Amino acid sequence: MDDPVADDYFPDDDFFPDVHDLLDDMAGEDTDPKSSACAVAVPLFIGTMQCHEHFVMGRRTYGAREEAGESQRREDDRFKDALDWRTVEERKIDDWLPVTASRNGKWWYSAFHNVTAMVGAGVLTLPYAMSELGWGPGVAVMTLSWMMTLYTLWQMVEMHEMVPGKRFDRYHELGQYAFGETLGLWIVVPQQLVVEISLDIVYMITGGKSLKKFHDLVCDGRCKDIKLSYFIMIFASAQFVISQLPNFDSIATISLAAALMSICYSTIAWGASVDKGKADDVDYSLRASTTSGMVFDFLGGLGQMAFSFSGHNVVLEIQASIPSTEETPSKKPMWKGEIGAYTIVLLCYFPVAFVGYWAFGNSVDDNILIPLNTPKWLIAAANMMVVVHVIGSYQVYAMPVFDMMEMVLVRKMRFSPGWKLRLVSRSLFVAFTMFVGITFPFFGGLIGFFGGLAFAPTTYFLPCIIWLTVYKPRVFSLSWCANWFCIVGGVLLMVLGPIGGLRQIIMEAKTYQFYS
Repeated sequence: MDDPVADDYFPDDDFFPDVHDLLDDMAGEDTDPKSSACAVAVPLFIGTMQCHEHFVMGRRTYGAREEAGESQRREDDRFKDALDWRTVEERKIDDWLPVTASRNGKWWYSAFHNVTAMVGAGVLTLPYAMSELGWGPGVAVMTLSWMMTLYTLWQMVEMHEMVPGKRFDRYHELGQYAFGETLGLWIVVPQQLVVEISLDIVYMITGGKSLKKFHDLVCDGRCKDIKLSYFIMIFASAQFVISQLPNFDSIATISLAAALMSICYSTIAWGASVDKGKADDVDYSLRASTTSGMVFDFLGGLGQMAFSFSGHNVVLEIQASIPSTEETPSKKPMWKGEIGAYTIVLLCYFPVAFVGYWAFGNSVDDNILIPLNTPKWLIAAANMMVVVHVIGSYQVYAMPVFDMMEMVLVRKMRFSPGWKLRLVSRSLFVAFTMFVGITFPFFGGLIGFFGGLAFAPTTYFLPCIIWLTVYKPRVFSLSWCANWFCIVGGVLLMVLGPIGGLRQIIMEAKTYQFYS
C-alpha cells in the first residue's frame, strides 16, 4: 500500500535500490566481499537505510498523532454543537434578545433583582390583607406563604440546568421540557404573561398614587389638585425611556437602587406606624359586618398574600444572566442570591404587615403609606422611594415580556432585530399598561384578583408539578408529600383568591369616575 508520508519525502522509487542488487554490483563475481571497499560500503548503506526507515516511521507516527488531534478537535466541536442545540442564526438572535444577550451577572445581581421583583407593591397592602384575614389566619398564611414559595423557588433554581449542556432560560422552556412543546407553551406562557403584565399595570397605579401623595404632602393644600391620571402619565414617561435598555444586566444599577429603596420605605412604613402608635379606637375585628362580606374579604386577603410572593415568574430569566461552568454551575451563585433576597423579604414583609395592622386595625388603607401623614417630610420621602422602586420593578417584570415579544417578531414574523424594533414594540407595551392603569386604578382589588388567578399557579404549584413530572420522587416520600402540599394549597389560592378580588373591584367601581 502506498505510504503518503514516504512518498512526499522520497518520491523517486529508484532512489534507494534493492540492497541485494547493490551488493552484487559492488562486489561482482570476482570481488571478495571481505575487501575493504565492501567492508566500508555495506555497513554504511545499511545504516543509511535504517535512518531512512526510522525517519519514515517517525513521520508516520507524527502524522497519525496530528490526524488524531484534529479528529478529536472536530469531535469536541461536534459535541459542543450537540449540547448547544442551536443553529448559527438562533445563536445570533439569542445574543440580541434581552434574556440571553448577556451572561455576566453576579450572585448579588440575582439578590437585588429578586428583592426588586418581590418587595414591591405587595408589601404595602399586607396590613390591609391582615385586616381581611385577622390575626390568627393572617400570621399563618404569611408564614406558610414564605416557606412554600422559598421551597418552590429552590426547585426553579435547581431545574435551570438539570439537562447537561442545556439551560432553561425562560419559564416556558422549562414547561415545554416537562409537558411537551405545545402543551408546555400553552400551560406556562398565558399565566406568565398575565402575571407580568398585571404587575406592570399595578406598578403604574402604584407609581402614580405615590407621586400624587408626594405632591399633596409637599404642597399641603397650597397647590391645585391634579388628577391621578396625570401622575400615572408622568410615571409612564420615565418607563418609555428606561424600557429601551436592552437586557437584565443593563438595568442592574436601576434594580439595585430599587432594592435599596424598597428596604428603606418598608422600614419607614412600619417605623412610622410605631411612632404614630396604636389608634385609640383601633378595632381588630374583620372589616366586613356580614357573613358574605367576611367570606369575600377573606378570599381577597388570600389573593393579596399570594401577590406578595411573585418573584418566581422571572427567576429563570434572572438566572439566565449568570455565567455557568462545570465547576461552578449557575445554581450556586443564584441560590446564594436567593437566600439573601428572601432574608430581606422576611425582614420587610413581617414587620410591615404586623405593625401596620397593629397600629390601624381594620381601618387601614390598601396602601399603608396613605394614612401616614406625619412626619410629613419622612412620608413624602418614603413615597418617592416607592416611585424609584416601582420604576425598577416595572422593568424587571417587563423584560421577559419584551423578550417574548421580540422573539416572536424576529423568529416568527421575520423582523430585523435592532433599536427601531425595540423602540416601537416596547413603547407600545408601556402605552398599553399606562392606559389600563389610568382606566382601572383599583389597587387592592387588582392585587387580590391577579394574585389568585395567575400568581398562585406560577408561584405555588406549577414548579411542584414540573418537579414531580421530571424527577418522579417515590410516592409518600418527603419530596412527594411536600410537593403535593404546595399543589393543594396553590390550587385553593387560585380558585378562591380571584373571587374576593373581583368583588372588591366591583364595589370600588360603583363609586369610581373614569379618568377622574
